[in-house]
Amino acid sequence: MALLLSLETSSQACSVALHNNGLLLASREIDTPRSAASQLAVMIHVVIKESKYKTKDIQGIVVAEGPGSYTGLRIGVATAKGLCYALNIPLIAINTLQLLAYQGKDLLQILKVKEQDDKILFCPMLDARRMEVYCMLLDSNLSEVEPTQAKIIDEHSFENHLAQKVIYFLGEGALKCKGIISHANARFIPEINPHAIRLGELGYAKWNQSAFEDVVSFEPFYLKDFLLRKPNLG
Repeated sequence: MALLLSLETSSQACSVALHNNGLLLASREIDTPRSAASQLAVMIHVVIKESKYKTKDIQGIVVAEGPGSYTGLRIGVATAKGLCYALNIPLIAINTLQLLAYQGKDLLQILKVKEQDDKILFCPMLDARRMEVYCMLLDSNLSEVEPTQAKIIDEHSFENHLAQKVIYFLGEGALKCKGIISHANARFIPEINPHAIRLGELGYAKWNQSAFEDVVSFEPFYLKDFLLRKPNLG
């Protein structure tokens, strides 16, 4: 048995899921900005109770490592590490953008989108500051084409790739790019948000590979330093 608790707090939504051998037992989601601090512990309690298991039965924690919301990531990772310490269980981390791409590929299959696999790229995006996004580029097998990066979007962004393939821009960051990237091969699916249900599926795959993190040294993948704004005293 692999009873895994998954925590996703890298976007404005906050979600928790519990899987047994990759099969969903229970989940909760709150789509409210900055809700993780006050609701994450409550959601964990509800999900475990609904599953009929006890906290001591959990065998591993899966967490979205980022990039994403600085505060959300900090809360999610701190909670995950605390549970790992308390229960003496391993930690599994999943890149949030890879999670979005995984969800996007699944959605295309559900919608029965007819595109040749070798003609498709996925570009998961999370909103950053102004016209900047956190993004990465993956092929139809979800293998990395361009690494995770912070990118300022303009009308020329991804034009070399768009000249050859259809790119599906996924997630909240895709919304502000829709009016800027106008190439005929650009497709936008901004409604996808990273979710703990799918996070648990990816986490189970890593569990089977014993791909665990060092709980002591693990930190969120912030990608950029958090900027503290000084108050204007003038």
